[in-house]
Amino acid sequence: MKKIRSLIITGFGINCEEEIAAAYKLAGAETEIVHLNEIFLCKKSIHDFDILNFPGGFSFGDDLGSGKVLANKMKFKKLQSGKLFLDDLKDFIAAGKYIFGICNGFQFLVKMGLLPDVANNFDQEVTLTKNNSAKYEDRWVWCKVNANSTSPFLKGIDKFQVPVRHGEGKLIIKNEELKNLIVNQNLNCLSYCDENGNETIEYPQNPNGSDLNCAALTNESGQILGMMPHPEAFLSLYNHPNWGQLKRQNPQISEDGAGLKIFKNIVEKIKGCKL
Repeated sequence: MKKIRSLIITGFGINCEEEIAAAYKLAGAETEIVHLNEIFLCKKSIHDFDILNFPGGFSFGDDLGSGKVLANKMKFKKLQSGKLFLDDLKDFIAAGKYIFGICNGFQFLVKMGLLPDVANNFDQEVTLTKNNSAKYEDRWVWCKVNANSTSPFLKGIDKFQVPVRHGEGKLIIKNEELKNLIVNQNLNCLSYCDENGNETIEYPQNPNGSDLNCAALTNESGQILGMMPHPEAFLSLYNHPNWGQLKRQNPQISEDGAGLKIFKNIVEKIKGCKL
């Protein structure tokens, strides 16, 4: 069977590409890190890959709102071929392929209009803006998976702990009608919660004050996932700051970090589609 191929975009201030590459390698996929300009110049095609990844970082220094400048660049930039990059992304999605954005990458997807895309027209419907704390949050949080979500990335996961590293992670939904549609379609696939799995708006368990306590969004087809926490930062048990105590409490605990399951899930999903 053909190997699953994962494309990881870098450039313009993205800085988490190596961690995502490590995640996919551990999950059994081939990975390639490519500067976005290589795509624009048609030296690399996203269509040669099964999954496209937008990592975290500080694109363009986040000087005009996190992810906005790079999102506009991707939305309106013409490839060397003359085709809009956004149209190339639409074709990629129409081919049944997958897109994953983490932190700054989540911001790109939201501001390009790829998430949640309830109206199916790729116009921006929500935004990610400054945390309620008005400061950069860099610590571990608990997240709860929406049991009704059909996202293949989150299959078989109930709750897990991962780090957040963001200053603008607060999701704002533009009106109640859209909020209800997101809830009814279970697009709010991941929520901040306490250690017992209870969703919460309370700080510091909820690091930013997002509408719906939302830590991640998916689209209706489940092909696109945008997540504010960093699963690629928890690939091994030994990434956890309290791994020693966890190991003593449960000597049989898996040495995989909780974040690795997300990458294994999508690789297995794509493998199943290729059988």
